[in-house]
Amino acid sequence: MLPVNRLENWFCSTGYWRRVTQERVLPWIIAGVPLGDHVLEIGAGPGAATQELRRLAPQVTSLEWSHAFAANLAAQDRDGKGSVLQGDASALPFANESFSSAFAVLVLHHLRSSDQQDRAFCEIYRVLRPGGVFLAGEIPDGWLQRAIHWKSTFIPVPPASIPARLGGAGFSRVTLISRRGGFGFQAFKSA
Repeated sequence: MLPVNRLENWFCSTGYWRRVTQERVLPWIIAGVPLGDHVLEIGAGPGAATQELRRLAPQVTSLEWSHAFAANLAAQDRDGKGSVLQGDASALPFANESFSSAFAVLVLHHLRSSDQQDRAFCEIYRVLRPGGVFLAGEIPDGWLQRAIHWKSTFIPVPPASIPARLGGAGFSRVTLISRRGGFGFQAFKSA
């Protein structure tokens, strides 16, 4: 099973998804939380959020599981405010306390198990500086989401489980945010 199928690859590469991500998804998830000076973008894909994150923060490091997406995104870096690495969210290749914030949109459900999701939460906590924030957006489980993810990894993250799972990784001040068709959260590493 692939983490992402062809339909998802195509859709996430469209100008429509880039606009929706930049104009609606990012502002909703960030909701006034300062990103700080160095953002870790997890699961950058084709870069729908990357340029906007680079506009909002002095430095952005983008991590992408797909070598092809990572190479293509790295080739698009024209502003010098970011770097792109190929890697796994559950085994981050960064030193402790490297980032002021971490950002992930529609990534967690592509990790191959809830255990791998929990390892990713622990890794994100490890690489955040004290006072740093983890911001994420996800989709709920449902027949439509399962159909879209046919022949793709889809391990839904139950919203009700988020506070306990992030608390188990060390995060505090976990806030769930909901809207039609999705949910997000903000979780802080204590200062």
